[in-house]
Amino acid sequence: MPASIEKKEVQVESGIWTSFPKFLAINLLIATILMFVFCPSCLLSWEGLISVREDFIFAFLISSVLSFGGSRVENFFESRISWIKQPIKRLILTIVTYMIYCFAASFIVAFFISWFYGHFTLEDAQWMYLVQFTKQPMIIAFIFMSLFTTRSWLLEWKKSATEAEKLRTEMLASQYQSLKDQLNPHFLFNSLNVLSNLVYEDADRSAAFILKLSKIYRYVLEVQQEELVELEKELDFARNYLELQKIRFEENLVYNIKASTGTESVFIPPLSLQLLLENAIKHNEASQENPLFIQIIQEGNELWITNTFQPKKNLNEPSTGIGLANIRKRYELLSNQEIQVIQTADEFIVKLPLIKLST
Repeated sequence: MPASIEKKEVQVESGIWTSFPKFLAINLLIATILMFVFCPSCLLSWEGLISVREDFIFAFLISSVLSFGGSRVENFFESRISWIKQPIKRLILTIVTYMIYCFAASFIVAFFISWFYGHFTLEDAQWMYLVQFTKQPMIIAFIFMSLFTTRSWLLEWKKSATEAEKLRTEMLASQYQSLKDQLNPHFLFNSLNVLSNLVYEDADRSAAFILKLSKIYRYVLEVQQEELVELEKELDFARNYLELQKIRFEENLVYNIKASTGTESVFIPPLSLQLLLENAIKHNEASQENPLFIQIIQEGNELWITNTFQPKKNLNEPSTGIGLANIRKRYELLSNQEIQVIQTADEFIVKLPLIKLST
C-alpha cells in the first residue's frame, strides 16, 4: 500500500475514534440528566440504579440515535438547500425528514429494548404500546431539531455575511487602489507639462523647478500606498508644491497656509491638496493684472481650500478629468463624510472634512 494512502486511512480512522468518545460522553451525560429529572432518588442507592437501568439504557440509546440522526439530516441538506436562498423549503424538509426518522428510530429502539428484557415475544408484540414510547422521544427530537436548525442557520448566515463583507472590502480596496494609481502618473504628467513650457521661458528657473520637483516627487512616492496621511505632512507638501509653482509664476501667485496646532491627530487622503491646488492654477488666470490668491485654512473639523475665481479665457492645458472626482470618491470609500464645493462670483471653495481615526 502506498505510504500516502496508508497515512490518509490512519488520519480518517483517528478522526473517527477521536470524536466517538466525545459522542458517547455527551449522550451518557444526557441520559444521566434525564434520570435525575425523572427519578433523582434512584441515583442515590445501588438498588435505585438497578431499578432504572432499563430506562437509562433506553434514554442513552434514544439520545445517541436522535443526535446522530439530527447531524446526518443537517449534513444531508447542508450542500443541497441553502438557508439563505430557500429558508422555508429547507425548514419544512428538515422538520419532516427528521421527525419521520425520529419516529421510526425511537419505535425500533423501544421494540428491541422491550423484547430484550422479555416484556413480550415476537408473536405477541404490543405494537400500539410501543407507539406510546415514541411520544417522549419525539418531544426530545423536536428540541434537538430546534438546536440543530438554529445552529445551522446561524452558521450559514454568519458565513454568508462574512463572505459578503470580504467581497465588499476587496471591492472597496480595489476601487481605492485604482484611484491612488491615478495620482502618481497624474502628478508626473502635469509637472512635466509645466516644465516643458518653462524650459522655453527661463533656463535658470527650469533648473530650480527640476530640483524642487525631485524633492516633492519623493513625497508622492512615499504616500502613494497610504490611504490617509497626517494633515501636517500634507500641509508641508502643499507649501513645497506652492513654492514650486512660485518658481514659475513668481509674484503672479500669492498663497497663505494657516492651520491649527495638533494637526498630527487628523488625517486626509494623500495628495488631495495637490489635486486642488493644481486645478486652481490650471483653470484660473495668474498674471500681474490678476494675481491668483490661494488660501488653505483649517476651520474646526474642516480644511478650506480657496482661490480667487478668475477662469482662463483660453485653456491650453488639457484636462485629465481627475481632480475633484478623485477626491470625492476617495472620501466616499474612506468615511461617511463628503466634501463641499462652493463657487461664488469671486471665489472657489472646497471644504475637506478632517478624518479622525478611532482608537
